[in-house]
Amino acid sequence: MLTILGPTASGKTNLAVKIAHEFNGEIISADSRQIYKGMDIGTGKDLDEYIVDNNKIPYHLIDIINPLQDYSIYNYQIDFQDAKTLVKSKNKLPIFCGGSGLYLESILLNYQISKIPANKKLRNDLENQSLSNLIAKLKSINSKSYNHEYHISKRRLIRSIEILTHSDKIEMDKNSLHSLSDILVLGIKIDRQLILKKIKNRLIERLNSGMIQEVEGLISNGVSIERLKYFGLEYKFIANYLDNVLTYDEMLYQLNNAINRFSKRQMTFFRRMEKRGININWVEKSDYKKIKKLIINYLNQ
Repeated sequence: MLTILGPTASGKTNLAVKIAHEFNGEIISADSRQIYKGMDIGTGKDLDEYIVDNNKIPYHLIDIINPLQDYSIYNYQIDFQDAKTLVKSKNKLPIFCGGSGLYLESILLNYQISKIPANKKLRNDLENQSLSNLIAKLKSINSKSYNHEYHISKRRLIRSIEILTHSDKIEMDKNSLHSLSDILVLGIKIDRQLILKKIKNRLIERLNSGMIQEVEGLISNGVSIERLKYFGLEYKFIANYLDNVLTYDEMLYQLNNAINRFSKRQMTFFRRMEKRGININWVEKSDYKKIKKLIINYLNQ
């Protein structure tokens, strides 16, 4: 299995599609918001990118549930294994691609979340606490366990507290699915100032391409303002704009800053992944010659 990761706006999908086209692969998405139907512009699905020389590159785990459905890391692990098995059955190369750190790590380190039972008493005790109190409690148990990208709901915070109070860390099994040595992980290296510029340009382009109208459509289809805030970033700030909490200029400014901070957190998470034993080969997207050499050497092992 080949894995491609990197911060938002680094060009992961474009590179993955190019590799899939050349090495007979199919893409398995590692994006925690692209799983939702109807959330296209805000999540950057860019499905047109999956076409190369009039050939459509197959992709998996995009548009699999509606925005009103809940979805967990455990659900993702099951769906990922189904997708990987399907790709392998066609003698194709699975290309695991995305920027959602927990989705990536849950597969590469094989989180054993399902083995930790529910603690009903703990859940009842925590259910009425505020989001900020739950965040504080989680940090007090393990300061490194809080992840802004993932812990955006009380349900996720309570489950993490439940796991951490059951044992001092999430159990992992690095051998039951694969060995880390059997996986090539490529990380897209990009200059910080360049990524900030790309983020701003992409945001303006998406706003001009109907991202606000997309959010209005979601609301018309029964997705509440509160539910939109749950998805964070584009959906949270545009929801605040449509709810007259922010002006357009305030929304644009605050959203751009939030995405910048998010990209920084992604890099912090990737560095944590390296400390946990995942070897990331950092490459510049433009150096395709080096990328191709790494892949060929990996496939010929």
